[in-house]
Amino acid sequence: MSLHSEIIELFDLSGKVALVTGGARDFGFELGSALTAAGADLVITSRTLANAKKSADDLANTYGHDVLPLEMDQSEFSSVSAMAESAHAWKGHIDILVNNAGGNSWDKGERDLIKRDPQAIRTMVDSNLSGVLYCCKEVGKHMAGRGSGKIVNIASMAGLVGRDRRMYQRTGLPEQPVDYAAVKAGVIGMTRDLAGYFAPKGVYVNAISPGGFERGQSQAFIDAYSDSTPLGRMGRDGIDLKGAVLFLSSPASDYVTGHNLVVDGGFAMWK
Repeated sequence: MSLHSEIIELFDLSGKVALVTGGARDFGFELGSALTAAGADLVITSRTLANAKKSADDLANTYGHDVLPLEMDQSEFSSVSAMAESAHAWKGHIDILVNNAGGNSWDKGERDLIKRDPQAIRTMVDSNLSGVLYCCKEVGKHMAGRGSGKIVNIASMAGLVGRDRRMYQRTGLPEQPVDYAAVKAGVIGMTRDLAGYFAPKGVYVNAISPGGFERGQSQAFIDAYSDSTPLGRMGRDGIDLKGAVLFLSSPASDYVTGHNLVVDGGFAMWK
């Protein structure tokens, strides 16, 4: 028995243009895959144009839709503005924005707050908070002018709960910087207020807060994290975020705005 057409239409993105920042790898590539598989033409950005082009070719060949690669450093407003203009000019509209880019200071330098370089904190805020707002502003103005659009900000469950650093210390994994939690909490708060700002203009704004995903961490950390999660495992790349972003980008969520969809296996629920 085939699905009824009205169910398929709820998740159909044919004729839409989706923009995924940081779409060349990891979460961004996964999210872009879901949107173009559902019918959207796609714009992906990366700090390095060569990386964006390679991933754009992969996505276009796999899903058969147009994919435009663009270079962007979202910590710089001028770079965001130029990207938004190029993306809008490509097809004449942007229907979906997924703010995924950021995290560039995550693996650089000391992570302990007392020892952390203040410039690393500044970089984290510029890229992960200010940059997201820049993208909402510059892409959102085109959506508002057209009277429609969906914005999905990628936050984190780190913005909802404090981190138990003993898990990191016992398993040898470098800890999460406090400034990462700060910016992700900021993204969640920003999402709610942007939803109120943009609702009269026909633009929806929601967030997704992923939990920890398995990406080559030590088995000791994977086991410890999984034991702290009600579902008993970490997230799976290529699987566990696709449904969330498709829901919030499609007509299926046409009565949802200002929401933070937590995709963490229940991790935050136990904290």
